[in-house]
Amino acid sequence: MLLGLVGKPSCGKSTFFKAATLSDVLIASYPFATIEPNHGIGYVRVKALCKELGTRCNPRTGFCTGDVRFVPVEMMDVAGLVKGASEGKGLGNKFLDDLRQADMFIQIVDISATTDVEGREGEGDPVADVEMLEGELNKWYASIFEKVWDKLSRTIQSTKQDFAKSVAKQFSGLRVKEADVKSVLIKLKLNPENPTSWSPEDLANFTKTLRHSTKPMLIAANKIDKPGASENLEKLKLAFPEIQIIPCSADSELSLRQAAKAGMIEYVQGESAFEINEDKISEEQKKALEQIRENVLEKFGSTGVQEVLDKAVFDLLDYVAIFPAGSKLADSKGNILPDCFLLPSGSTALDFAYHLHSDIGDKFVKAIDVRTKQPVGKDHALRHRDGIEIMTS
Repeated sequence: MLLGLVGKPSCGKSTFFKAATLSDVLIASYPFATIEPNHGIGYVRVKALCKELGTRCNPRTGFCTGDVRFVPVEMMDVAGLVKGASEGKGLGNKFLDDLRQADMFIQIVDISATTDVEGREGEGDPVADVEMLEGELNKWYASIFEKVWDKLSRTIQSTKQDFAKSVAKQFSGLRVKEADVKSVLIKLKLNPENPTSWSPEDLANFTKTLRHSTKPMLIAANKIDKPGASENLEKLKLAFPEIQIIPCSADSELSLRQAAKAGMIEYVQGESAFEINEDKISEEQKKALEQIRENVLEKFGSTGVQEVLDKAVFDLLDYVAIFPAGSKLADSKGNILPDCFLLPSGSTALDFAYHLHSDIGDKFVKAIDVRTKQPVGKDHALRHRDGIEIMTS
């Protein structure tokens, strides 16, 4: 799974990325500070299974507080997008090519409206920022299809190929699946048997809807603690009621995580409070942290960064967390519940077996639910936070 951070220059993408991953990246107040994409690991929260089973996790990846398991997800921060990127303006071609492998987009919006459309200091418009980015992403998808559509549509029609299968194969690099194509055809009532008769408008609607299906997006309304941000947030919600919008302060989250790393405070990402270690902090540092407590945590319940990641994976992508768990709950090295994997909702016990290893899938006999100790078959649909032991021949 790969979460792609998108947005105009200087909207706070790199700050959000660093706050989520603590990766060492350049944060600057000028456009195109990011050129090469940054890759890092963020985490999503899962209610810990270990507590229910009367033990304590010892994860190989991520970490566990005893109440919450933090499961790693890959994140990518790419260059800022400007109007005309789909035609190559700015770093457009490179930016868009970097995004091909992303499973979804998190658009970082400067909700304080203190940067213009190209990321320079000045008057901004968050609604226009979202409209611009949506338009460029849709044009990008459309241009990819238009390059091959004439030949592809004629081939599909003349050879009676399965439309969904052919389109998914042609655009597998965009992570397009057959089910996505079929869903869009049904929604738009387009005829897959006669694609050469599609109008330019039909193709535009098809590519736009397919983009939303294969690259869904939510909005992180960043800099929510700045003057005027709350009013802009309401305007954005009215303009885009179909998009999930989450207020956040990436700069505050980064400050809290860095302070925690330095031992100045006790803080776990995503929480609504922190404790100050009085003997490890200066009065000036304490004052800055108290401002974050007052202006962000007490007003909004958290910095919002962790909530963005959680909702991206579990709401927008609709994934579930599954724990591989044997009868002793430990691996050969004694690690308790060492792993937790993220799978698409609707995955079966057999899907999970193959996710672990192809040999495990090939030799699947049955699975055991560690809570109930009851066996389940290969077609058993897994639920969020299931603990599953796979039995093989």
